[in-house]
Amino acid sequence: MAKDRSKYSSMLGTRYGKEMSPIFSDDFKFQNWRKCWIALAEAQCELGLAGVTPQQVAQLKKYAMDINYDVAEEREKQTRHDVMSHVYAFGQQCPEARGIIHAGATSCDITDNAELMQMYEALDLTRKKLVNVIGLFGDFARRYRDLPILGFTHFQPAQPTTLGKRAAMWGYAFALDYDQIKALQKGQRLRGLKGTTGTQASFLELANGDESVVVELNKRFLKKLGFNEDFVITSQTYPRKYDSIVLQALSGIGESAHKFGTDVRLMQNRKEMEEPFEKSQIGSSAMPYKRNPMRLERMCGLARGLFARELESRMTASVQWLERTLDDSAPRRDYVAQAFCASDEVLNLAMSVMERPAVFPRMIKKHLDLELPFMATENIMMAAVKQGKDRQEIHEVIREISQEAARRIKEEGQDNLLLEMLATDPRMGMSRANLDAAVDVKKFVGRAPQQVDDFIEQVANPILSEEKDSIGLRSDVQV
Repeated sequence: MAKDRSKYSSMLGTRYGKEMSPIFSDDFKFQNWRKCWIALAEAQCELGLAGVTPQQVAQLKKYAMDINYDVAEEREKQTRHDVMSHVYAFGQQCPEARGIIHAGATSCDITDNAELMQMYEALDLTRKKLVNVIGLFGDFARRYRDLPILGFTHFQPAQPTTLGKRAAMWGYAFALDYDQIKALQKGQRLRGLKGTTGTQASFLELANGDESVVVELNKRFLKKLGFNEDFVITSQTYPRKYDSIVLQALSGIGESAHKFGTDVRLMQNRKEMEEPFEKSQIGSSAMPYKRNPMRLERMCGLARGLFARELESRMTASVQWLERTLDDSAPRRDYVAQAFCASDEVLNLAMSVMERPAVFPRMIKKHLDLELPFMATENIMMAAVKQGKDRQEIHEVIREISQEAARRIKEEGQDNLLLEMLATDPRMGMSRANLDAAVDVKKFVGRAPQQVDDFIEQVANPILSEEKDSIGLRSDVQV
């Protein structure tokens, strides 16, 4: 079928987040609606409520996945009510069960439970993507565990670290996101059968005032949908605060990705590390030499959208007047699905970058060599003192020579000649070999290599071991 290019369509779910998109499709949603209607009818049948018969339940099950959209859409033009239009369409296929579909229920007894089922399916895919991202960072951190690299604070040269340690920090952020997603999945629950304002009054009426029957009906409904718990207290809807809790976790993924993406974009400018660049890829229409960090830029852009959608969910939850107001419906159809699709693409892009990153150790060493001698001046001073030199005199010599070396770097574009200048100054009385020993970079990275081991052994490996069935996903990025 030819693509219809005459109408707007969101890039989220078509170009970006394509694996997540089916979970938020009409098919997935409306099939979940029918699962809820069937679970309700079956539980009522078992408890002798609403006159539901086994034959009616069987007829509903027959058409659970076969949705007559044309009938529902035509009916909605008349009724302006999507739920009742689908009740009507379901009834057209199941004439024997027509009269008992949706008995005792309000719309949110169907739609809210279906939407929560949708979110839990989406969280499952998100968790699997996170596992693979964490695995890639672990592999990279292990590979570059011992490679010294210039550290930065305030984006000014600071004490060295290792590239592996930097990658472990990136991976650890995603591991914290994984913990949040796992917690959400562990505590997953449905709205259950709560009725129009959450009081279960309609179901109590069906049960002739027997509260124990209403409680049992709710338990069976949940069980048939694969759940054991519901939100203890609801209004007409499940607490919309839950949406903001979920989107906070997705926003956290964006936060981790944006930090990682920004760091590598800075490193790509320094020619230390690059995202993958395809053989025939064009970086710029005007500048043929350019290798723009396209994946990372897209990832950061989508991540910022996640921050905005979390805020929108909080705005919605905060204005649900009393038992409910319908101004949540339209925006939620947008921001929940788009947050999941965006987070899916953010993880795809992180995977894509870390599957084949380019690292340039010689450039990393060049930048380190430019700054490390300055950082080693205290070590050099202590080495001179051990040789019997006066600490105050040596301090002044090093201060004077280092200032001159810095001037030559900034004003004349020279390499860092500090060590050569110190070695040839008779006041120092130190050979170049003595100076090089004092500037051994391994003395400056601290426990960075061991901290990489800690990340892999204490964080990454336990996740990968627990999630071994999720390992092996590959990125699918449309470049």
